[in-house]
Amino acid sequence: MTALLASVRSSAEALDAAHAGAELIDLKEPGAGALGGVALDEIGRIVRALRAQYPVKPISATIGDLPTNAFDEITARVIDVSNAGVDYVKVGVNPGPDAARCLALLASLPASVVPVLLSDDGADAELAALAGRLGFAGIVFDTASKDGRTLFDCVDAPTLARCLGAAGARGSMTCVAGSLGWAQLAQIRALAPDIAGFRTALCDEAEGRAGRLDPKRVAQWADALHHATHAA
Repeated sequence: MTALLASVRSSAEALDAAHAGAELIDLKEPGAGALGGVALDEIGRIVRALRAQYPVKPISATIGDLPTNAFDEITARVIDVSNAGVDYVKVGVNPGPDAARCLALLASLPASVVPVLLSDDGADAELAALAGRLGFAGIVFDTASKDGRTLFDCVDAPTLARCLGAAGARGSMTCVAGSLGWAQLAQIRALAPDIAGFRTALCDEAEGRAGRLDPKRVAQWADALHHATHAA
């Protein structure tokens, strides 16, 4: 079964998503970029509200969009977000000459970091394998540009399958995200990642990812990921 990760920006959205069946709650500010960070005090409020009703539901949060070589700033933000009380801290990693060093840094930090391998120009199987060897709790394949393309437009299914296998070979949870919707449901099922992450597909169609999360859509996606058939 593939678990549902719902990206939320507020306590109200977080509770709605949890009530509707999302297994993981991810704190992100869509108005601030692909991995836009929620303010630290707001992260704390959301964590307290969720833990009061769902004490063991996993919570992640992003650190914001930073260059992969901004090592000092990445380190500081990872520690700050981790100290705000989340279970996992998500950090975007772009492929390129600084990617391996960034992954090694993230693995060394006193926090449970989940690298987000940004795959707009394709997925790097060697980078995915390195992330797997470094022992992260989870590894996400996502896109940075929210331009209408999905992860599956950027990475062909065989390549993505190889990358997921490499990332998860030593026990890391694997997650796919990146503007995914009903048109990609069959591909998600075929790949069978541990987790599928959504924002836009969980919001009102007219407003997109910047709109209000709709708990009915969360429930529909939870049902679709957990069962073999779904009528969109």
